[in-house]
Amino acid sequence: MKKYFILPLLLVLAVGLSAPLAFAQNMGNVKGTCKDVEGKPIAQAEVEWSGTDTGHKYTLKTNNKGEYFSLGIVPGKYNVKLSKDGKELWHFNGVQKGLDETALDFDLKKEMAAAAQGQGMSPEEAAKMKEAAAKAESERKVVGTLNEKLNAAKTASDAGDFETAIATLNDAIHIDSTRDLIWFKLADAYRMSAPKQTDPEEKQKRYEMAAADYQKAIEMRSTSQTAQKDPDNNKNMAAYYNNMAEVYAKSNKVDDSVAAYNKAVELDPPHAGTYLFNEGAVLTNAGKVDDAIAAFDRVIAADPTKADAYYWKGVNLIGKATLKGDKMIAPEGTAEAFKKYLELAPDGKLAQPAKDMLASIGATIETGYGTTKKKPAK
Repeated sequence: MKKYFILPLLLVLAVGLSAPLAFAQNMGNVKGTCKDVEGKPIAQAEVEWSGTDTGHKYTLKTNNKGEYFSLGIVPGKYNVKLSKDGKELWHFNGVQKGLDETALDFDLKKEMAAAAQGQGMSPEEAAKMKEAAAKAESERKVVGTLNEKLNAAKTASDAGDFETAIATLNDAIHIDSTRDLIWFKLADAYRMSAPKQTDPEEKQKRYEMAAADYQKAIEMRSTSQTAQKDPDNNKNMAAYYNNMAEVYAKSNKVDDSVAAYNKAVELDPPHAGTYLFNEGAVLTNAGKVDDAIAAFDRVIAADPTKADAYYWKGVNLIGKATLKGDKMIAPEGTAEAFKKYLELAPDGKLAQPAKDMLASIGATIETGYGTTKKKPAK
């Protein structure tokens, strides 16, 4: 009786142990080498085998020699694709995989030449095709290097190490001086490093270098066909003008600063309020009261909820006040500007100064702003 029960158990166990061996005998391996148009190994690329009748998919990585290899590929018909950094470089369709080892190489130089012949291309056309492929590969490598430089410069700038950022971005420009973004970031680094300079001449020099580099970035982007296709092109250009306007302002070039801010407004109307507020600040600091008031009026027209615009409009209006005896007579609209600020930002950082300004011109302060009404001065 014991033998009767034990025998089936051993039989089942024997079948279970032999199953993986039987499964492996129905699979094969694949291998290959991948080379670019210059005959160089394509390292760290992906070779994807996608079964068209089995549904199996295998993604294999190439080593530093451009080689790939895998065991245990189910027989069948496959589409095989070579990709690098998410970009397809070449593919083969309908590759038959049997139980034996299957070798499939990717030789882009050879494949492109064959494709050219198959398309009835002349040797000159085939050469142009090869040149275009080589150019695309070169561009990919350059872009990768430049992105590394930009990331390193950002890390340095975020840490306040602008000297390293400047050196890194200058290295990037030596690699490729035709990229507007690099000039823009270099200009930013010079702009942010200027206030740290203890030598006035060096400080001014950095502002001048920043302005020149912003101008280069603007000129490059304005003539770039690729940039014109970018849906954010105008917004990016406006950022270039905004930062350049700041540099002009700190170099006491008020008219140039205003012109740059107005250009930003023209390019990026949805953010006009920000650019115009910056313009109003520059004009206020320059003592151009009437122009500053006009700028803040434009801010308010663009964004009626921007509380600070009302406050600074009021400050500039106070600048036009006159004295009648010992009483300050403020221009029309002064009290309304400060009250509007308090209405929008009753607890804002400028709330107390706004109340003080109202008191100085004898205006009533609403109780809703957190204080009691004050009688006008006689």
